[in-house]
Amino acid sequence: MKKLERKVFLTIFVILTFFLIVSLVLINVVSYRREYESIRQNLNMIDERGNWARPGMLPFEGFGGMFEGPSDMFEGEEKPENRGEENMMFGENEVYIVDLENEFILQMFDHGDNSSFDPKAAAEEIVSSNSSDAENICNLYTGSYSYKYVYGKTIVIINTESISAKIRKLLIESLILFVIAGLVIAAISKLVTGWITRPAKEAFDKQKEFIADASHELKTPLAVIMASSDELTGDAANARYIDNIKYESDRMNKLITGLLDLSKLEEGVSRESFKEENLTKIVEKTCLVFEGVAFEDGVGIDTEIESDISLNCSKEEMEKLVSTLVDNAVKHSEKNTSVLVKLYRSKGAIVLKVVNTGEPIAPGDEEKIFERFYRADKSRNRSENRYGLGLAIAKSIVLNHNGTIKAYSEEGKTVFRVEL
Repeated sequence: MKKLERKVFLTIFVILTFFLIVSLVLINVVSYRREYESIRQNLNMIDERGNWARPGMLPFEGFGGMFEGPSDMFEGEEKPENRGEENMMFGENEVYIVDLENEFILQMFDHGDNSSFDPKAAAEEIVSSNSSDAENICNLYTGSYSYKYVYGKTIVIINTESISAKIRKLLIESLILFVIAGLVIAAISKLVTGWITRPAKEAFDKQKEFIADASHELKTPLAVIMASSDELTGDAANARYIDNIKYESDRMNKLITGLLDLSKLEEGVSRESFKEENLTKIVEKTCLVFEGVAFEDGVGIDTEIESDISLNCSKEEMEKLVSTLVDNAVKHSEKNTSVLVKLYRSKGAIVLKVVNTGEPIAPGDEEKIFERFYRADKSRNRSENRYGLGLAIAKSIVLNHNGTIKAYSEEGKTVFRVEL
């Protein structure tokens, strides 16, 4: 159920976050391109009037202030009327024309805030760069000016500091909005996930409740049947039926016990019951108990257990976890091989590994084997009274201790790895 909720949450969160990112990127790209094209248009407009910056300047009123132009530029033509700043179409740009031959600098239009921009220093930097570009519009996020050569010895320079500050501010605001909106999206995704998965969760809870209740109800009559079978006596003919009753009762008892254990574990465990336990001793003791069982199956048990490893845990559950993994490894090992049990510290975590040599896990079954009632070899497991609950119980124990468990086969060996 938790896996389903996690998948639904991630799906909703990723989709909403994707649209948020696309929206913010589009806003910033559109803003950048708008400012970029504005600068390009201004450079081209100056290009049309580039002769205004040529030598032989005469002053005349225009453009909202005193402007200098060549003495013969209006010869035979009607002198243009005065124009206000709103007609220049330069926006917030500070535009300068630099005459390289006469070291003449004319500020054609200043709609900025008296910036400390030095057009002469910018011109010297442009010349010293030996760039072959007749036009260069800078990266508006990092640059401070753009320029264009006019008539070879004249440079039109646009101060882009204010533009850069504006689009950087937009970028920062977008990042802040992304963080805030991300938190809102996470909250919305969680609410929607709860709403979507509620029917499945209710059905799953009812299923668990039914299994637990049915198991409890079956436990009492089963105990009566087992006790009664022990007291039964009869001739040789009836003895066979009595043995069958005992055998099947024992099988049913194992199944019911497994279901009750799994139901209890899936309900979670109170952390208040956890204590600091010596995990090294728990693993050593469990391996020692299974040596006799493994010997009867022609399997040995080797250990590589690091000393003095402690863990805040439920001792009973840790014993069940180790015994389940070792028992599973012994049952699936080839004869005359050994099961290797390793316990060690690794990068701030405690790792338990159980390795056996035998039939590998089929590709695609690495996750399925931890599902309840899943049996890779159904015929063999049924004959051995194995119902596919052991590994499901082991996984629940690991999850209750905030750990991870996985299984895989490589180089003829099957590995179960628990990280706590």
